[in-house]
Formats: sequence, structure tokens, C-alpha cells
Amino acid sequence: MPETVISAQNLDLTFETNDGPVHALKDITLDIAEGEFVSLIGPSGCGKTTLLRVIADLEKPTGGTVSINGMTPEQARLARAYGYVFQQAALLPWRTIEDNISLPLEVMGLDSATRASRIKSNLELVNLAGFEKKFPWQLSGGMQQRASIARALAVEPQMLLMDEPFGALDEIVRDHLNEQLLKLWAKTKKTVVFVTHSIPEAVFLSTKIVVMSPRPGRIHEIIDCSELGTDRPLDIRESPEFLRIAHQVREGLKAGHSYDE
Repeated sequence: MPETVISAQNLDLTFETNDGPVHALKDITLDIAEGEFVSLIGPSGCGKTTLLRVIADLEKPTGGTVSINGMTPEQARLARAYGYVFQQAALLPWRTIEDNISLPLEVMGLDSATRASRIKSNLELVNLAGFEKKFPWQLSGGMQQRASIARALAVEPQMLLMDEPFGALDEIVRDHLNEQLLKLWAKTKKTVVFVTHSIPEAVFLSTKIVVMSPRPGRIHEIIDCSELGTDRPLDIRESPEFLRIAHQVREGLKAGHSYDE
């Protein structure tokens, strides 16, 4: 059995506001094993991005515990145990693509030869070899997001935390990047936690899907996708197994959704 690398136990997060407390997360218990691809899906306000941010030490829980490889989120952040990919590529416009990827490596104090080697190998990994001297504005949105993934991978993290990285892209580009991400995951064996609004995206990419519901943000259901195997061409989305899992996710979202707003 692969070992558990992320473990949340009875996690709560309450924000104090002028209108009273907001329960962003309530009693979240979740274990993620090494090498899994886990998607967090749910309506806006269900806490999926907040949960990702707690794992990344960008938010502090008000109750319960989170451990990452046996470390606290803060220790894991300082040990660079994960790479974080944001909704927007967040590339610095005055730096070339290679210099953007180099930035965290410079912060780590790596020598120029090591930096150059990591930049080259990670640009190849995301199919951007030859674009290292370009500036972000010279690349399409999809290419910028691939550069952002290369930057996250360059620190050689054990896991990738991805917050709707393809949400702003059109469907054809998104399909292409989903295929590429799946190949990248198979090649690198990283543990991935992926936030999405898209049911087909979640089913296509994941080994398991965590369906969340809002107010308070909690886990409604965990759905296993391992029966789809690891080799998933895009047309698997027409298969009975895929459609059955997608239906299960949709029903879970409906059951956990509050329509009384």
C-alpha cells in the first residue's frame, strides 16, 4: 500500500467577519496516498480552494490537524515539499520564461549550472523547449500555464497543488492540457491535489474525486476513479464507465448543494 502523504483530521476553519463567523471548512477528514491524483470538486463557496490553501500553509485552520509527509504545513512549505499552480499563470512579465522558472531556484540559492539543467528538463517535460527566451506576453494562455507548471516542478517537489489551473482556458486547449497533465503525472509519479469546477475534467484526471458541499464547507462523498486505469485517451469520456462515474459525481454535487440561497 502506498503511504499516506497528506492527512487532514477533523479540520475546521472559521473566518470571523462583521456579519458573524463563516464556517469555511467543517470536520474535514481526508487521507491522500503517495502518487494519487485527487480532485476537489464542488460549487463556489464549498471550501475546495480553502482546503488547498490550508494544505499549502496559506491559511491556518482553527481546529483539527493537517500533516504532510509527517510535517506541519509550515514545515512542508519551508522544505519545499510541494509546488503550487495558481488559477492564473502568475508569470513576471519582465522576465523571460526561463528566468521565471529560474526565480524559485535563485531563491533556493542553487548554482547556475543546476538552475540551467532544471529549467531545460522541465521545459521539455511541459513541451515548451525552444520557448525559454520568450516573454510571457508572447505565449498563449495555455502555454503560460504550462510554464507555470514547469516553474512549480523545478523545485523538485513531492507533490503538486493545483487551483483550477485550466479554468480560464477554452475547452479545446483545456482538453489538450488535461491530456498533457495526465502524461506528466504518469511520468513524474507526483502526488497531485487538483481543484476544479468541471466534472469531465475531474473524472478524466483523477484516481479519486472528493465531492464537497457548501455552508459549511465539508466533504459530501469520495468517489473512486481507479477503474478507468492510467492510460486515458480523451475518447474514454464516451465510455460507459466514465459516464457512470460522471453521473455519480453530478448526483453527489446535487445532493450536497444548497438551493435555498
